[in-house]
Amino acid sequence: MSWWWSGAIGAAKKKLEDSDEGSSSSSRNYQSVALIVGVTGIVGNSLAEILPLSDTPGGPWKIYGVARRPRPDWNSDHPIEYIQCDISDENDAVSKLSPLTDITNIFYVCWGNRDSEAENRELNSKMFRNVLNSTIPNSPNLKHICLQTGMKHYIGPFESWGKKIDHQHHDPPFNEDMPRLDIPNFYYDLEDILFAEIAKKESLTWSVHRPGSIFGFSPYSLMNVVGSLCVYAAICKHEGVPLQFPGTKASWESYSQASDADLIAEHQIWTSVDPYAKNEAFNCSNGDVFKWKQLWRVLGEQFEVEIADFDEDGERFSIEERMKGKEGVWEEIIRENGLVATKLEEVGSWWFLDKAFDGEWHLDTMNKSKEHGFLGFRNTKNSFVSWIDKMKAYKIVP
Repeated sequence: MSWWWSGAIGAAKKKLEDSDEGSSSSSRNYQSVALIVGVTGIVGNSLAEILPLSDTPGGPWKIYGVARRPRPDWNSDHPIEYIQCDISDENDAVSKLSPLTDITNIFYVCWGNRDSEAENRELNSKMFRNVLNSTIPNSPNLKHICLQTGMKHYIGPFESWGKKIDHQHHDPPFNEDMPRLDIPNFYYDLEDILFAEIAKKESLTWSVHRPGSIFGFSPYSLMNVVGSLCVYAAICKHEGVPLQFPGTKASWESYSQASDADLIAEHQIWTSVDPYAKNEAFNCSNGDVFKWKQLWRVLGEQFEVEIADFDEDGERFSIEERMKGKEGVWEEIIRENGLVATKLEEVGSWWFLDKAFDGEWHLDTMNKSKEHGFLGFRNTKNSFVSWIDKMKAYKIVP
């Protein structure tokens, strides 16, 4: 089956138009029931917006959304059943998730971050197992599980970046047939857990999704490029200093690519409903390339802040170090602009920006997805601006 869903482009920007979209689940007949694990994350938020739409394939959808923290205001208008649950706690997972006996699809789009890959492997394996152990035995209608990992599948975990070991990453552009690297990686552990569970239930199918750097909206995301850059630009504007790029010459000038969060959500919905997309791993990127030297000017224009010239001979600075002690500045910006009250450490993924801009961004190929029928794409510049606009619209940044 080869198709592309005509309502997909910009779908997450639409408002629910049908008068019964917000009605109780007991009054509607649902074709599919989704469990979004990580619903306040950067892709989880897009799934929560797109799945309820009247033209979403596989629908109408009933949605359970799971997250560790209380439901935030910026998520409150999504027509989902919100479940606050710490999935790293086996008892909490069993208590909150095992009663959800009508689930047909699981979208696992969360992760936990620790200081070492050994700790990441332990924590993330526990989280994923707790979800599957709590749902699979109690969900007789469960059909498909989407597991989101990422491009670190091809280049290794964060702690291996920058180490000169030949076997630590493949030569880009990355394709899904490349073998696993000979290095510990919690993405591999999650795949193995998934495959072991799938083998126990013949009717259950799976898909693995490997986006690159994600452009999207979530003040809670551990790795939010756009959101963090918005906060950085707002601070530069407030302090009257030029917006200086916090990366290397390679990351400034090399070709880069991104993965729009709405596109990833559409990609996962596609694998959930298209028989030709079952039991496969897929890359997921926008389908174009850009240079940060180009997008940096766009960022400056959006916040009306001066752009600093890139100093090729200058020493690279750490944005994590530069943002230390800026909590008071951020509080001033919130107060003066009437923004939603947030903490700087929540909305600024400084450690991730330092990692992301440390060298060339790697490229993948979307050929496999296209060959299987997914023709979705995004214009990355337009995507970048749209997520900046959303940060402003929800009053996260001025």
